[in-house]
Amino acid sequence: MSKLHSVRLPHFSGSAEQLTRKIPMPEIVAISMLQHIGAPCEPCVAVGDNVKIGQKIGDTEAFMSAPVHASVSGVVKEIKDVMNVGGRLCKTVVIANDNKNEMSPDIKPPKADTREEFIKAVRESGAVGLGGAGFPTHVKLAYDRSKVKIDYLLLNGAECEPYITSDYRELIENSDNVLAGIDLVMTKLEIPKAIIGIEADKPQAIAKLEKLAIRYPNISVQRLPSAYPQGAEKVLVHTLTGRIVGEGKLPSDVGCMVMNVSTAGFIYGYIKTGVPLVKRRITVDGDVVNSPANFFIPVGTLLHSVVGFADVRRQPDRIVLGGPMMGACAFDPDTPLGKTNNAVLLFGGTKERKQSACIRCGRCVRACAVNLMPTELESAYDARDAEALEKLKINLCMNCGACSFVCPAKRQLAEKNQLAKDFLRQSKAKQQGK
Repeated sequence: MSKLHSVRLPHFSGSAEQLTRKIPMPEIVAISMLQHIGAPCEPCVAVGDNVKIGQKIGDTEAFMSAPVHASVSGVVKEIKDVMNVGGRLCKTVVIANDNKNEMSPDIKPPKADTREEFIKAVRESGAVGLGGAGFPTHVKLAYDRSKVKIDYLLLNGAECEPYITSDYRELIENSDNVLAGIDLVMTKLEIPKAIIGIEADKPQAIAKLEKLAIRYPNISVQRLPSAYPQGAEKVLVHTLTGRIVGEGKLPSDVGCMVMNVSTAGFIYGYIKTGVPLVKRRITVDGDVVNSPANFFIPVGTLLHSVVGFADVRRQPDRIVLGGPMMGACAFDPDTPLGKTNNAVLLFGGTKERKQSACIRCGRCVRACAVNLMPTELESAYDARDAEALEKLKINLCMNCGACSFVCPAKRQLAEKNQLAKDFLRQSKAKQQGK
C-alpha cells in the first residue's frame, strides 16, 4: 500500500476527557428544512400548531432527503426563510419552547425485521451522517445488491481536525451502542466485515473498543495514523483496505460503506427506543474558551445560546462552525445549529492572512492526500482554463485545506479549488447546453 500524503496538526483537544454535559433547554429553536445533502423538506406543520419532541415537522417524497423532527415541545411561532452558512435560503420552522419536554405519542420502537423495514426505519429516524457531510443514511444503506457488493463496513472514528472531540466522547460514553449499531447494520445488509478506524492519539478509545469488540468476531478495531486528513472518506478507505476510490466514484464502487461512529450509535438507539434525531453532541472550544466541553444540544438551537453558555475569557472575534480546517465562519448570532454541526469554535485576536507570491516550494503538493498539484490548479483557475482543470483532476479535491495550511506564501489554495470546481461545472453545463 502506498503511503498517503498528510500534514501534522496540533490537536488542542481540551474537551476530550470531559463528560458530555447538557445545556439549559433554549427558549426558541429554529429547525431548518435542509439538514442534509439533497432535497429540502417541506414543513408539515403550520404557525400556531402545538408540537411535541420527536414529532415530524418536515418531509418530502424525494429519495435523497431525510425528515426533520421537533427537538422541543411548544408552539410553532413562525415559518420563515433563514440563510445558512453556505449562503442558501432555507425554510425554517421556529418553535417557542413550552418547557414541558413532552414526547410525541407517536414515538415507539420501529418494526425493522427485514432489510427493507430497517432502511425505512432509518429514513424515518431522520438519520444523516453526523461527521459533518450530512449524507442521508438510508440512501447509503439502500444500495442495489444486484449491482453493488459491499464487503466492508468502515467506521470513521478518526476525528482528525483540531479541537473537535464529539466522536471521541461517543466512543467513550456510548461504545456499547456504537458496536451494537455496527452489528445491526452488518446483519440487516449482510455485510461480512466491519473495521472501526480510530487515530492512534486516542488510546483510551482504542482500548475500550478493542475490549468490547471481542463479543463481535466480524468487527475489528484498527489504529490509524495521527495525521490529517485521515478522516476523509477516500483516505479512510485506502488506509483501512488499500482500495482506491477513483475520481467521480463512491466507496461502494470498491466494495466499502463508510459510516461515522456517532451515526452507528444513533441508529441502534433509534431502533431500540424510536426517538428520532432531535439532539446531537457538539464540541465548544477555541483559544478564548476557559473550559472546553462537549454539550448535548437540541437540533435548531441558536448559535448565540451556545456561545452565551460557553465559559470564555473575552468575546470572540471569529466563530467557526465545524473544525478550523473545513469549518465555516458564522456571520449571524441567530444561526440555527443543525444535525451536521459537530463543533462551535470561538477565537479571538485572529489575524488576516496576507498573501505573497508563490515560491514554488512544493509543500502543497506534498501535503495533498490525493496527489493533486494545488499551484497548477490555482494557475488554471486564474486563467479560467476548464480543460486544464479537468486534466489536473480538480474534482478529486476534498476541500481538506491542507494545501492552504502548509503554504508559506499564505495562498488561498483550498478556496481557489472550490471556486475552480464550480467554474468547471458551469463550463460543462454551458457546453452541454449548446
